[in-house]
Amino acid sequence: MTDRLRIYYDADADLNRLKGKRIAVIGYGSQGHAHSLNLKDSGLDVVVGLYKGSKSWDRARDAGLNVTTVAEAAEQADFVMMLVPDQTQGSLYQSEIRPRMRAGKTLLFAHGFTIHFGQIQAPDDVDVAMIAPKGPGHIVREMFTQGVGTPTLVAIHQNASGNALPNALAYAKGIGGTSAGVIETTFRDETETDLFGEQAVLCGGISALIKAGFETLVEAGYPPEMAYFECLHETKLIVDLIYQGGLSYMRYSVSDTAEFGDYTAGPKIITAEVRENMRTILRDIQDGTWAKNWLLENQVGRPNFMATRRQNADHQIETIGKELRAMMPWLKKRA
Repeated sequence: MTDRLRIYYDADADLNRLKGKRIAVIGYGSQGHAHSLNLKDSGLDVVVGLYKGSKSWDRARDAGLNVTTVAEAAEQADFVMMLVPDQTQGSLYQSEIRPRMRAGKTLLFAHGFTIHFGQIQAPDDVDVAMIAPKGPGHIVREMFTQGVGTPTLVAIHQNASGNALPNALAYAKGIGGTSAGVIETTFRDETETDLFGEQAVLCGGISALIKAGFETLVEAGYPPEMAYFECLHETKLIVDLIYQGGLSYMRYSVSDTAEFGDYTAGPKIITAEVRENMRTILRDIQDGTWAKNWLLENQVGRPNFMATRRQNADHQIETIGKELRAMMPWLKKRA
């Protein structure tokens, strides 16, 4: 059993450590927009780094942010936060950021992938840290505006200055993390647990389970509309209950019939073979096999990834879902 992780709060972080420093946020997607705006509203000097022609350029500028190229942002900055996709970070760093990383600077990440798997190797005289909010960007922004923050992870990979942790905590405070609590971890633990959770449970596991349940009902002669509602649509109800109060709250909230079915059927679905498959997935993540395959897939133009994406988009659960969701105007995104 590992020791409980240390948690830091507002009183443990000094925002003044970042005053008079410039922070470059590279990327303006989900996390990039939230970090940039939260840091700006915390009174810090922020510049957004984007490639010329980026569709986000005007959006960031219209939000009142200073926007420039990635190279110029990295040149100006004391702190450089990498918020572009994992598969592009390595090449972008080498071409635009590495030549501007001088002694005393800090390289920041919101996910440990490229550091843990050796895609980026920072100079020995710069700090390398991770500040990873445990929520999508719109939640990070919304919680900041409400003054409650989003739980955040912090990890130190390289402490050249001797102040990497207090500086990282200051950044976490700037985006609102210390209001909720900042949990200290490592690049390894964050990366490997994140990838495993995505593959075995949150994305790969859930989507495969939903499709398998849907296909089982349809193959047995039930209408695909009914299969869709029971195996996909109502997933949100259950996940929301689990999100709010854990598995016990979900079981308290559903019927006794559903709770009994949970206890009796769950072990038949998640068998010893499934658990061993999970261990195999984890081993492939731990030894770098999965990361190597994913990076190679990107290097050759992502043919398998794109083909699989198209194949899944054509699945009956997607086509019937579009028809049924058209009956639910409350699901449509508001402008």
